[in-house]
Amino acid sequence: MHNINLFAKTVFSISVCCISTVGLAATEEHSAHTHSAEIAIIAAQGDTQSHQSASPVQESQSHDHRKEHGAQIYAVSTLDTQWQVNDHAEGVLKSELQTRIGTDENKLFVKIHSDKHESQATEYDAKLLYSRMISDFWDVQAGGRYRHEVNQQAHQTDREDKFDAVLGLHGLAPYFFETDAYFYLGEDQYAALSLEATRDLLLTQKLIAQPYLDVDVILQDDAKYAKKTGLNRAAVGVEMRYEISKNTMPYISAGYEFTKGNQHTAWQSATDSEQDGLYAIGLRFRF
Repeated sequence: MHNINLFAKTVFSISVCCISTVGLAATEEHSAHTHSAEIAIIAAQGDTQSHQSASPVQESQSHDHRKEHGAQIYAVSTLDTQWQVNDHAEGVLKSELQTRIGTDENKLFVKIHSDKHESQATEYDAKLLYSRMISDFWDVQAGGRYRHEVNQQAHQTDREDKFDAVLGLHGLAPYFFETDAYFYLGEDQYAALSLEATRDLLLTQKLIAQPYLDVDVILQDDAKYAKKTGLNRAAVGVEMRYEISKNTMPYISAGYEFTKGNQHTAWQSATDSEQDGLYAIGLRFRF
């Protein structure tokens, strides 16, 4: 009887050990499967993050950043026509066309200006300028100017065609003055400076006052019909315009002008300086 009980206990112990071994093996296998699943999930997340991080790189490589840094080509034209009279009731029809085409950094300017005095032939000049941005507010410009001048003498009218090299600055001076400053160098020892400055003062959203300043300085001129050197012309005044739209702007202006006159040469007599009030009405288109 004692042997039977010992045998039963032995069998029971062996069974318990086997069951424990099988359970431990199952637990380890489950842990291994769980660990493998966690590794697979982490790897999948890593692949997803890598794909997501790579997508912006690919998008940035395919994205044209030039469009965000002033590389778009645009064109703007302004046509300005005005009738101007002085204190002596002498009238002149002034017309100006300005076109700019290019990017923010590189532009091409075309400026054409004409004056048609009463009972006289038309005078005009044209500039072709390359403009390069050198700062946020300034462009340096270089190019050429063609001048067609009409000189009315006592018994004849003499016309001259001249060409000048041009170098200048275009931009926004302190206090928001839009500025054009040029140096001219041409034939017959011609050298001159010009300065134009304007500033917009908004009275309402559509009614705008614009003070202006125009100055011409002759440094040297040995032409047949030379103008006096020094400050040869200066005009200052105020323009008042009403913007029917951004494309159509009628205006009136009033100002003061000083002209120094012409030099004495073999082809002309010297003239005295003059001071006049200037009054104009005009229409400006922008497109």
